[in-house]
Amino acid sequence: MKTALKHIVTLSALALAAQAQAAPYTSIVPAKSSVTFSYKQMGVAMDGRFKKFAAQLHLDPAKAEQAKASFEVDLTSVDTGSGEADEEVVTKSWFNTAAFPKAQFVAQQIKPTAANQYEVQGTLSIKGMTREVKFPMKHSAQGKDGLLTGGFTLKRADYSIGEGMWAKFDVVANDIQVNFSITAQSGK
Repeated sequence: MKTALKHIVTLSALALAAQAQAAPYTSIVPAKSSVTFSYKQMGVAMDGRFKKFAAQLHLDPAKAEQAKASFEVDLTSVDTGSGEADEEVVTKSWFNTAAFPKAQFVAQQIKPTAANQYEVQGTLSIKGMTREVKFPMKHSAQGKDGLLTGGFTLKRADYSIGEGMWAKFDVVANDIQVNFSITAQSGK
């Protein structure tokens, strides 16, 4: 019993040491990552995603306070599941991608809240408007890679997403749930 306990303690210490010495994440794997959104249209749940995004990243989960991260989404890559809706949502009334083709998030602070859980605070810019956002994020090791997951509720009115006849929330709700699942890689 003592020997088994000693082995468990030794293995745990080695695992922690290996985790502490792991290289920080410096890039993402878009093919293994996703940025999705969900909302209600006329009371019906709808889902979509963005097919193109990129990140600049330097994140060591053991030293999250020192992290630097920015994330850019190509708004023209929106996929609502309907070609007609995809064409509408890039117009001036919605994302206005002719003038503002990208959305950008810049992390200002990442702090641990529990084991492998963090609170991320930063700024989100869409259509030339920048707002503070805060959301929870989880980390799980996947070999040398890491999986970062989280999400937040975006108020579309805060960014003038849906102007003119779309400004009211009777057809498309104000709350848009944005979720991400990002596979991050350590430097090579």
